[in-house]
This record gives sequence, structure tokens and C-alpha cells, in this order.
Amino acid sequence: MSEGKPNHELLVAVRVGLATVADPARAEPMRAYMKSAMPFRGVPSPELKSVCRHLLPAHPIARRGDWEATVLALWDDAAYREERYAALALTGHRLYRAWQDVAALSLYDHLTVTGAWWDFVDEIAANRVGPILAADPGGVGPLLLRWASDDDIWRRRVAILAQLKAKSRTDTELLRLCVEPSLGRPEFFLRKGIGWALREYAKTDPDWVRTYVATHFDRLAPLSRREAVKNLRGEADGPAGAGEASH
Repeated sequence: MSEGKPNHELLVAVRVGLATVADPARAEPMRAYMKSAMPFRGVPSPELKSVCRHLLPAHPIARRGDWEATVLALWDDAAYREERYAALALTGHRLYRAWQDVAALSLYDHLTVTGAWWDFVDEIAANRVGPILAADPGGVGPLLLRWASDDDIWRRRVAILAQLKAKSRTDTELLRLCVEPSLGRPEFFLRKGIGWALREYAKTDPDWVRTYVATHFDRLAPLSRREAVKNLRGEADGPAGAGEASH
């Protein structure tokens, strides 16, 4: 990550904006649902998006290093979870599309490891790392292969879900190699992630997913198998059609 100075006007504007639309009655239920140690302000998603939609372009950032520093200041110094959601919105804002490249992956890696929960990590995987992979598969693919075998399960989940929106552009060999190290792992978020990645690709190539599930049946967790074939009509939770039907 390059050095830079945070845009303090933007930081103040976002924090004040979120406080203005906060609903304290929602804060604890939101925290409980997300199982978050960090408190919520109680800002519903539509209001949060509205704050970001109005404030982010009102305080443009000219230098890449300053953009990264502003993201990190919002993220690392967050007192409420919504501030981290705003930091993610800043990473994906249209003003900064030119900086969505391999050099941004160190920033997204930091957000992944320190965020360490699905609400952050899934957005990073599908909507930040995924588009960079599509634009530069040779530059991103080797990094995802390393993350796929990393000790950190959230790096693994990013690698598994990075092609979630790739559809016909999916590199099935890369998908297979990113899933492989996590087959048989006990963590719920890896098992669910594998199933989700396969289920999404089944919308594009159901035969590939059927073959993959049949070939790896004994190594796929039941949760992963059920998710993978959820939208494939007539599929069964067993090889060669044996067992209970998936739901």
C-alpha cells in the first residue's frame, strides 16, 4: 500500500452523516444479528447507501495514496461497523475505478484479514477482487492460489468466491484449484463458500457442476453438496442419484 494522507473532511462528513441518520433502537438487534463485537449505530442499509452516495463524490480524492489512507482511516479507526461499510463503499466508488488493479490487492487483503467476517469479506471477494481478476487473470490468479491455501480462512474464502459473478468467464481450473485445499475443512464459512461458488456457476454450466460434485462427492461436505445442487432440478444428495433429494 502506498503512503498518503487521509481526507479528513471526508472522514468527518461520513461519521457525522452516519450519526445523523442513526436509529439507536436498531443498533443492538443489528449487532446481535451480525454477531459483531464492534457496535452498530443503527443505520439501515438504504440510509447508509444514501449517505455514501451524497458524501463520497462531494469530497473527491485526487491521489491514490490519499484514497488508500482515507479507506484505512475509516476502517482501522472505526468506532461503529457502519463506518467500515462506508470504507468499503469508498473502495468501490466510481471515482476510483482507475485504481482497481493488482496494486489494490494489498489493501483488500488488509480489509479481509482485519474484517474477518462474511459481511465484509464477501463484498471484497465478489465486487473488488473479482473484477480485478477478470481484468488481469495472470496477475491475480497466482495470488488467489496462495490465499486458497492460507492459514487464514477468510483469505481462502476470498479465493473461493472471487469468481462468483464471472458466469461464462469463469476459469474453472482456477475455481477447482481454489476449492481443492478447503475440501474436508471443518469451518462453516469455507463449506458454505464452496457450495455457494458451485451453485452460482451451476447457473452457467450445470453439467460442469454436476460432474464436479459427483467426482468429489466423498470429499465435499454435505453442506457444500446441498448448496452446489440447490438449483439443479432432479439432483440427489448422493452419487448416481442415491440418497435424499437436495433442497
